[in-house]
Amino acid sequence: MLEFWVLITFTAALFQTWRTALQQRLRAELSVNAAGFVRYFYGVPTGFLLVAVAYHYTAQALPPLSLRFLALCAAGGLMQIFGTSLLIMAFGYRNFAVGTAYSKTEAAQGAVLAWIILDEVLTPLSISGIAVGVVGVLVLSIGGRGLKPHDIVAATFQPAALCGLAAGFFFANATVFIKDAILMLPGQGIVPRALFTLLVTNVLQSVMLGAWIAMREPDQLLASFRTWRTSALVGALSSLGSGCWFTGFAMAPIALVRAVGQVEMIFTLAFSRFYLKERMRAADVAGLVLIVGGVLLVLAGR
Repeated sequence: MLEFWVLITFTAALFQTWRTALQQRLRAELSVNAAGFVRYFYGVPTGFLLVAVAYHYTAQALPPLSLRFLALCAAGGLMQIFGTSLLIMAFGYRNFAVGTAYSKTEAAQGAVLAWIILDEVLTPLSISGIAVGVVGVLVLSIGGRGLKPHDIVAATFQPAALCGLAAGFFFANATVFIKDAILMLPGQGIVPRALFTLLVTNVLQSVMLGAWIAMREPDQLLASFRTWRTSALVGALSSLGSGCWFTGFAMAPIALVRAVGQVEMIFTLAFSRFYLKERMRAADVAGLVLIVGGVLLVLAGR
């Protein structure tokens, strides 16, 4: 039987793919920053609801807000803002599925950061699974042009790849800060603490990014309110997905959660083909097979 963190990671991947696909559609009406802003701002109401239900169900009082907790949430939220903006920028250079694939190197980057900062150690089989998954990402990023050294170098230094790799780096940093914030909270149960951390982080992200847009792109701030129908759904899906991710991070090593979360590529390619009407190539299928194989190795080495 699959462990709970694995099931909740699958759920997080599904919500995230759905949210990112809708966010891509918003890019026709919103700037990169505004498309990221709606994810956080419109996620706050759902976050409030999730926290209210979780703490009512467990009959716990809300935890106090310490300066260290707020600093960790702010740092994690800022890293996530940078990562989200870079990922949306990557979509502008290549298609939705490949843009997402570039950011999946986060699993490998997160493994290194979590080992250095949180002292999370993985088994050799899990490390092998992460490596196989990264190869799958590489196959997707090459886009069927070949795996010769000069092809790899050319693909790695194209704008979409650089944006995606940078997005993965910031996402990996965000997960380390977020996990530290969740684990320092008092109270019983991982889920309530994860959801409370999500709510506080979303509020801080809304303030930080909202203030930036108000100063630099005031017209886009107004546009984000005009698109409230789609934006509200993006925010709700983001909050649900992030709630699952945060819970998974608190229950298992970050690298394993992110590696298993690469099943998102299955959902991503499905959305890419059937929702966004983008073509799927043989290289996409090969990369997908490698990613799934990597996930299986990670689970076997758990």
